[in-house]
Amino acid sequence: MSAPAWKDPAVIDTMLDEREVWAVVGLSGDPWRTAYSIAEELQANGKRVVPIHPSADGEKKVLGELVYKSLADVPFPIDVVDVFRRSEDAGQHVDEAIAVGAKGVWFQMGVIDQAAFERAQAAGMPMVMDICPSQVWHYRRRARA
Repeated sequence: MSAPAWKDPAVIDTMLDEREVWAVVGLSGDPWRTAYSIAEELQANGKRVVPIHPSADGEKKVLGELVYKSLADVPFPIDVVDVFRRSEDAGQHVDEAIAVGAKGVWFQMGVIDQAAFERAQAAGMPMVMDICPSQVWHYRRRARA
């Protein structure tokens, strides 16, 4: 049995190995939230994290980076849009990622939206769903050991 199209190892590898600027939708300054710990790990793996949160006030920083209200507010190119939202709320961020010209979208564990995946594919945008970058990096480290 093969993995779903949204868990394509080549797409996962490209995003983790070649994409540098990760906009993390739902990243607040709360260190107890999963988005925060994953963003820390993204930074530890050399990624620039761009926090996206609707409560942004134009001056707040999280993990040393300015927080933006939306993807459209980010004044530089975004490589990957990493979404920490419930499945029913996540799809709109695919449309926003397409609108800003991001190079890919990543939905975290448990977040699946087939219609959003199909929109991303139709736009030529690679997309990953229901997997966590941390898990992939952990697996890679174990495989090398």
